[in-house]
Amino acid sequence: MARSLDGLVLSPVADQAPGQVGTRTRFTYHEQDGRIWADYAGGDVVRGHLVGTREGDALDFRYVQLKQDGTTSSGHCTSTVVALPDGRLRLEETWAWESQEGSGTSVVEELPSRPRDGVSEISPSWP
Repeated sequence: MARSLDGLVLSPVADQAPGQVGTRTRFTYHEQDGRIWADYAGGDVVRGHLVGTREGDALDFRYVQLKQDGTTSSGHCTSTVVALPDGRLRLEETWAWESQEGSGTSVVEELPSRPRDGVSEISPSWP
């Protein structure tokens, strides 16, 4: 099983149709005891939330979002967690709207960590 999603920030690798999540959308994931949830925003999405479960490398969740035009939409998604060669995680998703017509597939990947202001990501050992 791939490592925990807790605290990870992921983003789609490609844009979807207008009015949906896209490369400017950021998902902040949380995970505890087989439960997952995330908040997301960016691009055409003002605010979104998802909640569901994880069993091994399989996720099953529902999502709801508020778009820039003031409309809301919701749906269901199943995802497979994949560990990339560089250690980051990828979610390979199959989703379907429940509030409107449409379904598809998408891929979101963990954003690479970047040192802030030249500070190393490695923490010193404190006595």
